[in-house]
Amino acid sequence: METAYLSTAYLAPISYYAKLLAYDKVYIEQFDHYIKQTYRNRCTIASTNGEIALTIPTIKPDNSKCPVKDIRISDHGNWRHLHWNAITSAYNSSPFFEYYEDDFRPFYEKEFKFLVDFNEELRQLVCNLIDIQPSVAYTTEYKTDFTPSEHDFREIIHPKKDFNEVDKSFKLVPYYQVFKEKNGFLPNLSIIDLLFNMGPESLLVLEQSYTSALL
Repeated sequence: METAYLSTAYLAPISYYAKLLAYDKVYIEQFDHYIKQTYRNRCTIASTNGEIALTIPTIKPDNSKCPVKDIRISDHGNWRHLHWNAITSAYNSSPFFEYYEDDFRPFYEKEFKFLVDFNEELRQLVCNLIDIQPSVAYTTEYKTDFTPSEHDFREIIHPKKDFNEVDKSFKLVPYYQVFKEKNGFLPNLSIIDLLFNMGPESLLVLEQSYTSALL
């Protein structure tokens, strides 16, 4: 059985969901130390002017080694309103935004205390919409030793790392994007970019991107 280890992630990139599809078992890390400027609290979407990052503000922990499971969301800056406006502006002309917007809007109207809870409820929604049923569990301690059948992607899937260089198991198949003619194809954005542009065919893109990696 092949197992993958992933960090928690806010509307994670497509490569993250490819792991959820490809691996027999996935563990989502709860005990890593919280690190800023990662997908834990950041996602990247495509706007008319190119990529933009949306970041969830968090409450600074008292302990610099605070586990991610204890990180709380801050209400600073009216971020929920800003994020939903940015998502709507970016995707309201995409083929499937109107179809899915009522599923996502409540996440920007309801307050969540903890980052991992917010991320996980979103992940479960996305998996249901794409129609994938990964076998997911949550870590009970921070693991550093892995067997050959265990694969650690916790720091591999990272906004500052080129997935083409660090993740040879993922080869993204290009798909339709609303602003492709203006910006060119923008790879490995948040899963919502794939979902809002491709709808039910999102699963096919994930399958092809995983299959291509095995060739």
